[in-house]
Amino acid sequence: MKLFPGAGFRRGMVLLLTAGCLYGAAAGERILKHPVTGRPVAYGGKFSSAQVSVPDVYRPKAREMRGVWVATVENIDFPAHNSAAAFQRDYLTIVNNLKRANFNTVFFQVRPMNDAFYPSKLNPWSRWMTGQEGKALAGFDPLAFMVTETHRRGLEFHAWLNPYRVVASTKLRKAAYLKTLDNRNFAKRNPHLVLEVKRPDGTWSLLLNPGEPRVVRHIIETVREIVQNYPVDGIHFDDYFYLYGGVGDTDRNTFRQYNPRRLPLEDWRRANVDAVISGVKQALTVHFRRTGRKVAFGVSPFGIWANRKSNPAGSLTGGFQSFSGQYADTRGWVKKGWVDYIAPQLYWPFSMDVAAYAALADWWAGTVKGTNVNLYIGQGVYRLGSNQTWPAGEIVNQLLYNTKLGEVDGSIFFSYRSVFSPSNPTMREGVARVLRDCWRTPVPAPEYRNIR
Repeated sequence: MKLFPGAGFRRGMVLLLTAGCLYGAAAGERILKHPVTGRPVAYGGKFSSAQVSVPDVYRPKAREMRGVWVATVENIDFPAHNSAAAFQRDYLTIVNNLKRANFNTVFFQVRPMNDAFYPSKLNPWSRWMTGQEGKALAGFDPLAFMVTETHRRGLEFHAWLNPYRVVASTKLRKAAYLKTLDNRNFAKRNPHLVLEVKRPDGTWSLLLNPGEPRVVRHIIETVREIVQNYPVDGIHFDDYFYLYGGVGDTDRNTFRQYNPRRLPLEDWRRANVDAVISGVKQALTVHFRRTGRKVAFGVSPFGIWANRKSNPAGSLTGGFQSFSGQYADTRGWVKKGWVDYIAPQLYWPFSMDVAAYAALADWWAGTVKGTNVNLYIGQGVYRLGSNQTWPAGEIVNQLLYNTKLGEVDGSIFFSYRSVFSPSNPTMREGVARVLRDCWRTPVPAPEYRNIR
């Protein structure tokens, strides 16, 4: 992993006008131009041609989220280790880099695939931790170490969990794949609670069946185990609920068995996911009232809840809809106060035709308005340089636009390696602009109004 350049590096940098984040400049706004055509960017892509403007100056809030996701699945951001010392060394590199770069929160994936980066009575050690599921680093508690060292640097630690995933893609059928898991794996112990879904490429996805009450209880108990044993600042779910590609009719028996209200299939599936979200929130509320320790609960969903064409309450978009595609009623969770923060993944540029950044940021700001739920925007740093619509200034411009929306409480970047080991020159320059021009001074993470 590459270390973040030190203070001398930052002092030697000059502020670039093209970055659009100049401290001390006269406040004003500029019209955004399409990076390919040079014409003003359309506010809602093909759904609205209104122009988009951003401030010339980035003015940080007194408290704002500056987070980064550290993905452990497939060892995206964190390698497997064969010793506690190596694990400690690499994690300290992460938190030292984050501290130096004026981030204030780490979202570390502690449950990538129905497993754990901590000693658990409910889930086996993760294969992404040591290379073998069920294998520990002798005498070492990774989560205790990570939380302690994160807090030592004045940063927050949010434990990131994927609730349902057993495996994203495998050539093995369910029975054969479950045999490869550790004997303590909930899926291996309860194969009848696992859905097997064929993917378009001919491989198979396995996930815990969201309609099974025992699965709901297992996920809530997993959360409860973490907060009872570790002083984490947050519990964080990602965007994987029912599969993006659907589950077909693999849950038909569960639908017949556990549907006392005789709900239509789509409503029943949404109710299943609702049960996990509301159950986790209730468990954390009980924990807070018993111990006085606040643990925020947040979700980082797919960026589109519903398109306005499908639902009058939806956004000016024309893409995949999590409400009907994943049965995730993210808007409903906000309105009901079942989450303390929502962090939609707005991994699209201002110039996107069917999911324009400005229209989506405004929609999410409107969704949380009048609630006690914090809004963080998931920013797709990894997309910088992927094509002409992702120039170096795109993320800076998105941060600038966010400052126009009082409801936006900050950002979370995906992912750590894109920030500290950029894969192309555009990404490197885009990250540098953010760090030297926008986040030049540290600020603490926001407080949570919804925890009471």
